[in-house]
Amino acid sequence: MRALSDTGHPRGPGRRRGADQRTRRRLLGAASALFAERAFDEVTVRELCRAARANVAAVNYHFGDKFGLYAAVVELAIATMRAGREEDERREGPAEARLREYVRTFLERLSDRGEHSWIHRLIHREIENPTPALDRLVERAIRPRLDYLGALVAEMMGCPPHDARVQRVVASIQGQCLVYTHTSLLSRLLPRWRPTPAALAEVAEHIAAFSAAGMRALRAGRPSPQGGA
Repeated sequence: MRALSDTGHPRGPGRRRGADQRTRRRLLGAASALFAERAFDEVTVRELCRAARANVAAVNYHFGDKFGLYAAVVELAIATMRAGREEDERREGPAEARLREYVRTFLERLSDRGEHSWIHRLIHREIENPTPALDRLVERAIRPRLDYLGALVAEMMGCPPHDARVQRVVASIQGQCLVYTHTSLLSRLLPRWRPTPAALAEVAEHIAAFSAAGMRALRAGRPSPQGGA
């Protein structure tokens, strides 16, 4: 028996596929928002389907179970982060200029104003309440991005990427960027701070210039042993 559309007319295979794809996209969109706001265990299948305007059986039909949907959201985050890293890697010019661009785009991606700001919140939830997806996020999205930053730092310092000074500078740059994501804290410490494009560009310039100056000072010191902290 052929399935009926919402209007009661027979729905052919093409229409069913189109409806299925739309439902799947709505589930991914709803799940991206909900899992970014709350941990995996705190989000129910029922509210996911309600937010996606889908039948309660839709999660199992499209993704197998709730974790299957969560894994698909993580894959979407990984693909988006990989595209951003590949965009960074295509940049040319002096390493310091590329560092400035890295910091600027990273801050924009972290800010709540960005199109993909849900990804940072999702990663934050995953780190706080890890699931089996954390290793996938680290190995396929976070580590490659830090490897790119480490290669930039190593180039600027004139030393191998495994030098412990490189690892420390990478951690320093990341930390300087991440502090601007704690909006509830910043609103108290810096009441006038707003993540406007101009403010983000100004902060990015400061972080890049400050880090470059630190690297020039470190470059004159003795190399640190591999894997040091």
